[in-house]
Amino acid sequence: MTVEAIWHDVECGAYAADLALWEEVAATAAGPVLELGAGTGRVALELARHGHQVVALDSSPALLDVLQERADADRLEIETIVADARGLHLGRRFAGILAPMQFVHILGGPGGRAEMLAAVVSHLAPGGTFASALLDDEAVGGHTTGPPPLPDVREIDGWVYSSRPVEVADVVGGLEIRRLRQAVSPAGDLDERTDAIHLDTLDAGEFEIEAAGHGLVPRERIPVPATAEHVGSIVCVLEAGR
Repeated sequence: MTVEAIWHDVECGAYAADLALWEEVAATAAGPVLELGAGTGRVALELARHGHQVVALDSSPALLDVLQERADADRLEIETIVADARGLHLGRRFAGILAPMQFVHILGGPGGRAEMLAAVVSHLAPGGTFASALLDDEAVGGHTTGPPPLPDVREIDGWVYSSRPVEVADVVGGLEIRRLRQAVSPAGDLDERTDAIHLDTLDAGEFEIEAAGHGLVPRERIPVPATAEHVGSIVCVLEAGR
């Protein structure tokens, strides 16, 4: 497993608060679903285990290689596609398209989201569903109430990996989340460094307005409560024209 895939698993792989929601959305879609930013398969594998036909898309070949290995090991049928959701041309349509976690916050601002939304509309069947998770208002505002989230910790091949959020800073156009990544070898050696990710500022109302400009109609908003390790989110469920 590559370093990229390891840290993706550590920071995202154990999150399960939204899985029942994505399974429900996939079930109501009544057809094949496309997941954007599928990573190592946290959501795609769960949906496939429930019998859904899933196509998993990510721009990282390394992450999709891990997803495919896991699908093969569990004898699950998942098609993986390495591509950028902002320039997608698959030549087919889906009953549902899903964008979990903070996917819509990492597309490079309104221009990147517009490209993604245009691609989504061109790949949705008439009446199809697009469901996207957004950070809740407190996280978008650069602060949360209560104690800071606990670190994400995972043991892989005798190594212990820990990733702890240490700062959320306001930057131009969004937020920068800084995490302290620590890796302890089986011999006890410590490797420590800081990683940062930029998240575009975006709330549910703004996103629904942007989506409406591409013909997507807001259907509902579903909250996902915060956990000890992760902030809460809002899933915007939108519908394509028939």
